Amino acid sequence: MKAKVFFVPLAENATIDEQCAAMRKIIPASGAAQVLAKGDLTGVKIHVGEKNNVTYIKPAVIREVVDFAKNCEAMPFLTETSTLYRGERDNAIKHITLANEHGFTFDAVGAPFICADGLLGNSEVEVEIDGVINKSVKVARDAVSADSLLIVSHPTGHMMAGIGAAIKNLGMGLASRQGKMRQHSDVKPVIIEESCKKCGRCVKWCPKDAIVMLESGARIDSVTCIGCGECLAVCKFNAIKHSWEVDTDLMQQNMAEHAYGAVKDKIGKVFYFNVLVNMTKECDCMGEAQHKCMRDIGIMASSDPVALDQATLDITAKFAGKNLAQLSHETLNYKAQLIHAEKIGMGSIEYELVEV
Repeated sequence: MKAKVFFVPLAENATIDEQCAAMRKIIPASGAAQVLAKGDLTGVKIHVGEKNNVTYIKPAVIREVVDFAKNCEAMPFLTETSTLYRGERDNAIKHITLANEHGFTFDAVGAPFICADGLLGNSEVEVEIDGVINKSVKVARDAVSADSLLIVSHPTGHMMAGIGAAIKNLGMGLASRQGKMRQHSDVKPVIIEESCKKCGRCVKWCPKDAIVMLESGARIDSVTCIGCGECLAVCKFNAIKHSWEVDTDLMQQNMAEHAYGAVKDKIGKVFYFNVLVNMTKECDCMGEAQHKCMRDIGIMASSDPVALDQATLDITAKFAGKNLAQLSHETLNYKAQLIHAEKIGMGSIEYELVEV
């Protein structure tokens, strides 16, 4: 049977109240309650947005998911993990502080915010998988400990994955720091010397001190570099590049295997929502206000993350002529993560769309 993907449409520039109403509508229609049981410790995976980002899913919309879990007599908690790059989410103290600044307070959302990978991103469990690349992956401990998960993703473009949606929210979003490093380990950037302005931003943001500033410009130590791509994200002068043709495919496959590791022991206990509003060319990890790259569309939901992300690509193409990944980074092979996720048993690319 094809996976069912449920869809509630929204008008362009949908208000927060309209987004909340759409979430209230899609939750019962999609059968999300089937994954929750009384007393479940339920992780609600979100992204609070990096400092200065304004397009993340708003707390009021997440409150609808939290209230739904409570109505099922589960015990929900908001959760995320620390970032590799140096920002306002690279440890639990900074992360929780930023979450509160962005409105994800207990009073506003009705649930505590817990960093699933602990204070420094190293609270993890090695999960065995039958992967093509990995036989085990490192997943945030509290994500593994949770009885059930509700994955609420904000689809955006992504500089190395083409699209960041449900699979990325699992794979990167629920990996420990070591898990994230594994996923990036084969993606190595290089400096374009004639474009480097010696501003030092890449040096400041590198999580492993792999970049030094010389008289001629920045230099990256390829041995120390973990390939996280943050130097590419922060460079304002297009002075850093990746080998897109090979490296990003492998990164996406690694990401899919880490996503699988996050949910493989929770069969029937995970449900996914993609909120297709305020979609941007880059992900919400970018510490700046971004402009939308296409109109608002609605909210989609499914028990199958592969089908959900494929449906997200298809419906964005329907509304914009090109799908979200093509609008953001057209040269990337964005299908790599979906094809690999299907191959290892995460779900199916084929689906049935059910408009609510």
